[in-house]
Parts: sequence; structure tokens; C-alpha cells
Amino acid sequence: MDDIAKAAGYSKATLYVYFENKEEIVGILVLNSMKKLYDYIASALTQQETTKERYDFICRGLIQYQEEFPFYFKMVLDKINIDFESHDYLVEEKETYQVGEEINEKIKEFIVSGIEKGDLRNNLEIMPTIFNFWGMLSGIIQLAANKEEYIKKTMGLSKSQF
Repeated sequence: MDDIAKAAGYSKATLYVYFENKEEIVGILVLNSMKKLYDYIASALTQQETTKERYDFICRGLIQYQEEFPFYFKMVLDKINIDFESHDYLVEEKETYQVGEEINEKIKEFIVSGIEKGDLRNNLEIMPTIFNFWGMLSGIIQLAANKEEYIKKTMGLSKSQF
């Protein structure tokens, strides 16, 4: 809280007027970043028509999100709270979970649309495909961010080309 107060230009006591603890601050930041991620994905899916164009736009949106919010990019891939029956959770955690479910619904719509257009196999199981989608893209994006110089040296590609 001392570091947060210093960076924000407020006293620690002032922060406690608005926030109970640092977990609440992080929760709010993660929620806001998840909302931005939703906006990137929703925008990508409405701006393009073909499955490939939509996929490319999703990829670019995820790259932009990782570049703008590298800390949050990692956080949204971490373990999330799914137990909202107990009373030991932050309101922001439940909202973040709900936004994540809305993002998954958008990806589901993308996959179903691709199947209906004949661009994707018609025997895909939706939820495993969504998880594969996230795992593959987030892994590649994080790898490119962490190994940018190596990729450039060994393959002659920029991070975005990779």
C-alpha cells in the first residue's frame, strides 16, 4: 500500500478511505483490464466478416492488450475464483468472472459462425476449443514478448511478424 500511495501521490491513509486493501485495488484494475479485453474482442468480431479476418483481428487485439497491459495479460491467465457461494470474495472478482464468461461467449459465437460458414470443422467441441484457443494464442503472444530479441536474431522476424 505504501508503494501504491506513493505512485498515486496520496497518503496511505487516503487510500484506505477508498480501498480496503491492495487486493481490492488489484481486483479493480484486473476488472477494468478484462473489460478492455472484452472490448478488443467484441470489436474484432463486429468489424470483420470472414472467419480468417475475424481471427486475425482477435489476434491483433490480444497483442495490443498484452502490449498495453502486460501485467494484466498475465493475471487474466492465472487461476480465477469460481466459488461465489462462500462470502469470502471481492465483488470485483465475481464481475471479472462474468466478463470472462462474456468473452468466452464471444469466442463461442466466433467458432460457431466459422463452423456454419464451413471454415472450421463441424465436430469441434466448443469449450475445449475455446481453452485451446486461449492457450495457444496467449502462449504465442507471451513467448513473443519474452523472446523478442531471440526471435529477431534466429528467425529474422519482428514480434508482430512472429
